[in-house]
Amino acid sequence: MNPPREELGRHKPASGVHIHLGQPTIVFATVDAEHRVPWIAQPKVHQLLVEVWREAQVWLVGYYLLMPDHLHLFAAPHNLDIPFNRWMSYWKRLFTQKANNTEWRWQSLHWDTRLRRSESYTEKWNYVRENPMRKGLVIKPEDWPYQGMLNVLPW
Repeated sequence: MNPPREELGRHKPASGVHIHLGQPTIVFATVDAEHRVPWIAQPKVHQLLVEVWREAQVWLVGYYLLMPDHLHLFAAPHNLDIPFNRWMSYWKRLFTQKANNTEWRWQSLHWDTRLRRSESYTEKWNYVRENPMRKGLVIKPEDWPYQGMLNVLPW
């Protein structure tokens, strides 16, 4: 069992993703529902998130997984002029506008980390995709319907 985030040392998310030109950049992010209310893992939300991420393509979403009260995604820059934090705010706002549901609210902050090497992406994804199984929601990770990949991220 993983310790709560507050026991991991950081009390709030670090700010900003540093992009090093000439090196691939993949960011792993976790976004929580406000107050961890479980509304995210459902077909309508899944469909709307995919639509919003396809529209907001200044950062490209690779693998993603939705849990009832949070989501994980991997993203890479498509436009170096738009910082990651700005893109996150944009797609959350776009989702909220399109959803037109006052009960579906995001926490304002998110957790992100820039992956350092290609095997990190695969390792992190394999860990993330087992979340529904660890929570007893499915028997096998591939049975979880609220996951996918929108873009192949560059490594």
